[in-house]
Amino acid sequence: MDIEHYNQKPKRNAKFIKPPNLLKAKVGIGGLSDAIIDRAQKLLESHSEDFRPLGEIYLKQMKDGIDNAIALGRPTDSEEVIAQILFPCVQLKANGGMFGYLLVTRIAERFIQFMEVVDKIDEETLDIAMAFYTTIKIVLNSQIKGSGGDQGEALVSELNNACMRYFEKYKDDLQPK
Repeated sequence: MDIEHYNQKPKRNAKFIKPPNLLKAKVGIGGLSDAIIDRAQKLLESHSEDFRPLGEIYLKQMKDGIDNAIALGRPTDSEEVIAQILFPCVQLKANGGMFGYLLVTRIAERFIQFMEVVDKIDEETLDIAMAFYTTIKIVLNSQIKGSGGDQGEALVSELNNACMRYFEKYKDDLQPK
């Protein structure tokens, strides 16, 4: 079964804007030598920066977005409310893998795919958002680097199952009218 976007049609997609590469225009075309690429790769692999403080900032922003949506006290399809929850998770996805937290990246990616297809933020979507938030928080606090092995796979599988149950429950509501 193809579970990308949980078999749903995305309602919102990231728009890629390719800005002009001013640096490239200044230095010209060409590539980097293999030696420079190898040195850069080794530097990335050996860096000792801790991702957790940055990850905690994004998690707090995600939680603030969830709390703001809860405070509304009603379902909403406001793209601004959705973005408050979604944007920090995009940052977790983008940065997690670079710091060795591949499981954070994977969980965040699945949440992004969920948020790209929901019509509105309601109590059940907020419950799912909290499940993703809590799971990422646990992974960061436990310093689970890499894929998380079988336990990481089980976590992602359970989150996927929760999303699939949501879409199964509301499949009639989600069909175009």
